[in-house]
Amino acid sequence: MVARTQRRGVSRPDADPAFPSSRHVLEADCERCPALADARECISWGTGSLEASVFVVGEAPGAGNPDAERWRGGNWTGMAYTARHSGRRIRRTLAAVGFADDAYYTNAVKCFPADPQDPTTNREPTAAERTACRPHLERELECVSPTVILATGRHATQTVLEADGDSLDGFLETVLEPRRSERFDCWLLPMLHPAYRDVWVGRLGHDVESYLAALGETLAELCADSR
Repeated sequence: MVARTQRRGVSRPDADPAFPSSRHVLEADCERCPALADARECISWGTGSLEASVFVVGEAPGAGNPDAERWRGGNWTGMAYTARHSGRRIRRTLAAVGFADDAYYTNAVKCFPADPQDPTTNREPTAAERTACRPHLERELECVSPTVILATGRHATQTVLEADGDSLDGFLETVLEPRRSERFDCWLLPMLHPAYRDVWVGRLGHDVESYLAALGETLAELCADSR
């Protein structure tokens, strides 16, 4: 077992990350949400080490691209954060800040929420869908018992806060500002969603390089404090 406070080797932020080889299935063929079960190709289960210090959680898988060579997305691979854009970018990000082998990746909602008007695009999961899927997220957190929940974007942050009996008023002011989750006994650290990082990073007073440096420093400090 690797010590959770050990930093991993830092890689280039554009280096292609390793593709996951397994997933953590909690309820095969789950049909708690009929609309999601009808729209999905696969349930997108979490990937990564159950000993991970960092628990990366997004909102829900996208439609994906079944014709992609490898990075087709969780809706087709059945593995969270395996889309060519968001999946590769968030995995590159964790590798670049030294946590390539110390992160677990999942979504708050495990199935692709297709927009009825355009089934190739996402809609926001409903409150009922988030609630129905929350036991899966909670079970993953119990299995991994991370030091930090790294929530990618507003919706993922809101879902974790809801499970903690809390709410989100604004989002950008919470980015890279750790707060303690009493429900999960770990830190919650919101970050920009990888798909929108380049759009919003300037609003935080960062460029990409300084943002990644701040992210890496904050994760390292939180993990070191858990010793």
